[in-house]
Amino acid sequence: MSKHSKLFIGNMGLNIHSIMVGMLTAVFAVIVFVVLQPLVNWLTLVIIVLFLSIIVSAMLAKLLVRNERAALEKLEHTIKNAYNGDYSTRVQYDENDPYEAWYRQFNDFLEQTEQKLAYIQVLGEAKVLQEAASVEAAVFEERKRLARDLHDSVSQQLFAIHMSASSLQKLKDINPEHADEVMKQLVTMSSNAQQQMRKFIAHLRPMELENRSLSEALHYWYPDYCRQNNIQGRLDYRIQSELTDAKEHQLFLIIQEAMANVVKHAQCKSCQLTLYETEHRVIVTLEDDGIGFKQEALTRKSYGLSTMQERAQKLSGDTDIISKEGRGTIVKVTIPKLIEKEPKL
Repeated sequence: MSKHSKLFIGNMGLNIHSIMVGMLTAVFAVIVFVVLQPLVNWLTLVIIVLFLSIIVSAMLAKLLVRNERAALEKLEHTIKNAYNGDYSTRVQYDENDPYEAWYRQFNDFLEQTEQKLAYIQVLGEAKVLQEAASVEAAVFEERKRLARDLHDSVSQQLFAIHMSASSLQKLKDINPEHADEVMKQLVTMSSNAQQQMRKFIAHLRPMELENRSLSEALHYWYPDYCRQNNIQGRLDYRIQSELTDAKEHQLFLIIQEAMANVVKHAQCKSCQLTLYETEHRVIVTLEDDGIGFKQEALTRKSYGLSTMQERAQKLSGDTDIISKEGRGTIVKVTIPKLIEKEPKL
């Protein structure tokens, strides 16, 4: 039987209910009319029949509305589960349910949505791993470039400083004025070398996840990062299930971006990083006790939300920022747990 046929039958079932209400009310009115006709006059009889018919039809309609309300409650429960990340939820119903066609169509829609989101997540993870490989190759090339730059600049300057400093004592005995000039040059050269080294260090980006799980990387990186920035950091890692490499990679980058925003904007004394999971979602929250900001001042391009949102969306996830002026900020990242299935096209 086609979906259109089942939908027609479902609608016909609702119409039959309405017809039954009308027929039962009419039968009841006839019975009352026959019974009371010998006892009362016509006007009184008509009023009584109308009054009792209204009561009976209202009672029967209430029973019908109760069935419709139960149907809506089923749909509401399923929609709430899907909204909270449980895309495997389905409407439960009996075969002879008058709303069977509607429930079946809604369940088909949820199944297709779950399959397509899982497919998108798989593609996103593959893209993340591909980008990670490209980044690793770029880092290798950057390291070679830095080695050449260090040799051509800082290394030669340090060699010149060493040579000048070695001959400075003899030069001071022979020509004190020239020795003073050389001393000034040494100070300038060492200052330039120090500035160049700072620039090189600023461009280095260590790969914290290399050969580490997300938990190991966070326990290594997070306390040290907080300590360097005079923040009292607390870490609560409660994820027991195994995450894919792509998920761990993206979550770590999101956390790094969020912490950089905390250091740059929050002016906080402490922050709490929490990672936990439910049956259908992986959730990361970062809460600080900083100055916060007005929620209406938040835009997708501010506070690093754009970058974090893009990274979460690669895994079919979402990022949200909640803040109040003077009450700190909460960053929440939600990634659904989706099972890879072949999508229905």
